Amino acid sequence: MVNSECTSTLSIVDDKLASTLSGIVRGVEKEGLRVSKESGVAQTEHQIALGSALTHPSITTDYSEALLEFITPVLNGVEETVEYLSDLHAFTSTNIGNERVWPASMPCQLDGDESIPIAMYGNSNVGTLKHVYRQGLGVRYGRTMQSIAGIHYNFSLPDAFWQDYQAKLNKQDANPEQSLQDFKSAHYFSLIRNFRRYSWILHYLFGASPVLDKSFLGDRPESEHGLSALGENTLGMPYATSLRMSDLGYQNSAQEALHVSYASLEDYVTTLAQAMEHKYKAYQDIGVKVDGKYQQLNTNVLQIENEYYSDIRPKRVTESGEKPISALRDRGVEYIEVRILDINPFLAEGLSAQQIRFLDSFLLYCLFSQCPQTSDTSCPEIKGNQRNVIMRGRDPELTLQRGEKQVPFAEAATELVDAIMGTAKLLDKAHSSFEYSSAVYAQQAKIDEPSLTPSGHMMGLIDSGSEFIEIAGEQADKHKLHFASLDKNTEFQENLKTLAEQSLRDQTEIEAKDTLSFDEYLAEYNNS
Repeated sequence: MVNSECTSTLSIVDDKLASTLSGIVRGVEKEGLRVSKESGVAQTEHQIALGSALTHPSITTDYSEALLEFITPVLNGVEETVEYLSDLHAFTSTNIGNERVWPASMPCQLDGDESIPIAMYGNSNVGTLKHVYRQGLGVRYGRTMQSIAGIHYNFSLPDAFWQDYQAKLNKQDANPEQSLQDFKSAHYFSLIRNFRRYSWILHYLFGASPVLDKSFLGDRPESEHGLSALGENTLGMPYATSLRMSDLGYQNSAQEALHVSYASLEDYVTTLAQAMEHKYKAYQDIGVKVDGKYQQLNTNVLQIENEYYSDIRPKRVTESGEKPISALRDRGVEYIEVRILDINPFLAEGLSAQQIRFLDSFLLYCLFSQCPQTSDTSCPEIKGNQRNVIMRGRDPELTLQRGEKQVPFAEAATELVDAIMGTAKLLDKAHSSFEYSSAVYAQQAKIDEPSLTPSGHMMGLIDSGSEFIEIAGEQADKHKLHFASLDKNTEFQENLKTLAEQSLRDQTEIEAKDTLSFDEYLAEYNNS
C-alpha cells in the first residue's frame, strides 16, 4: 500500500548512481537461547570454549547467560553474510555439548523468572555495568520478556552513493549548503520514517511467531492475554504473524508515554536524551542499590538508550567509552538497524539470502520515497496497521487504513511489493543479476497464499496437532545435525578458537586496568 501523497526520486537514478549500490554493506545480529535436551533454558555458564561474552566480536550473550548472540562483521556479500552466520552456529554447536540453540523467537519451556539466568561478564566495571543493566531490565519488566529472541539487520549505503545522490538532488534545488554527513543523516531519517509506514509488510512476510508455550505467560489469566488454546500447552491467535512484536512480547507501559521524534537527527537525539533523564516513580520505588546489591543503573525511564524498544534505530559505531547517543550527535548516522525480524524456525541460520535481498530492496524503497513527514511514534494509522498485521495478518478479511479509506490487505500488499520491485531492479543492475527482483517476486506468492509465510507454516503444523515446543524442539535437533554435517571450514574454526582465546585475555586485561570502585564508575557513567 503506497501512500498517494508520496513521490519517488527513482527517476533521477541513472546507471552511474545505480552502480554504487553494489557497495551496500550489511551485518546481522542473531539471538538464540541455549536449551537443554528437555527444551528448558540451559542453566550452564557461557562455555569458555566460546570465549569471553564481554569481548568476543562475534559470539556473545544478550540478556541471559543462556541467550547467545551471533554477530557477523560488516560484509558486502549477501551469501557471505549467511555463510558467516552458518559458520558461527556450527562452531558454537560443537562447543555446547548436548545443548541446542533454540530456533524460534518465542522461548522454550520456562519455569518462572528464576529459570532465566542473567548474563555475567566478569568482574570489570564495564562487565558489571552490563550485568546491572540486565538486572534492571529484569526488575522493571520481568525476565520472561527478556527471553524472547530476534534478528537485527544492519544496513549501510556507501559514500559513493551518497555523494552522487546528493549532487543529483541538489540539481533539483534541494539544499546545496548541506554537508555530506548532514545529508546522509537527513535521508537515513527519511528512510526510518518510511520504514515505520510500511514495515507491516515485513511482519506479514517474515513474522514467525503466531504461537507460544503457555509457560511464557505464567499465571496470567486468559482475559489479560486474549490468546486461544491451540493445543494442550500451546497458545496463540489463528491469523497472527508475530506475537513477539505484540503487547505480549516487548510490552513496556513505562515507555508508552515517551515521545521520541524521528523528524531529524537533532530532534531524535534531543527527545531520546530527555527520556533518559526523566525519573520514573515506579523505578524510584525499586531503588538503585538495595541491601548492598544493585537493582538497576538508575531510576530514569531509560537506564541507557538501548532500553528504548524501537522497531528501527539510527546508529553509528562508537569509540571507546563513548555513548551511542553522543556518537550520533557528534558524527551523524552511519547505518540503520532493523529490529523487528523474527527468527525463522525452519531455516538453520534463521534467515535466508533471499530475505536479505528483499530487505535491501525494501529499505531502498523507503529511502527513495519522499513522503510527508510523520515523526510522531504513536501515529494512529501507522500503529494501527502494524498492530493489525501482527495480530491477524493472514486473516482474509483484514483491511489496512490509508487516510480515510480501508484497503483490503492483499491489495495493499501487492501494491507495495510491486513498488519495491523498482528498487530491486536497480540492485539487479548494480550486481548484473536478477536475484533481487527474484527475491521480491517470490514474496508475492506469500500474499497470494498465506500458508507459505513462516507464520502460516507454523500454524499448519499446529493445526495438524503438533505443539509449539515439539515443533521448535524438532527443528533445533534438525539444525544441530545440519551444522554437524557441514564440510568443516577448518580455517574459520581455527580463527574462532584464536578469537575466543584472545577475548579471554582481553577480559583479563580490562579487569586488571580498573582503578575505580564500581560505585565511582557508575556515578561517572550516569553523569557523563
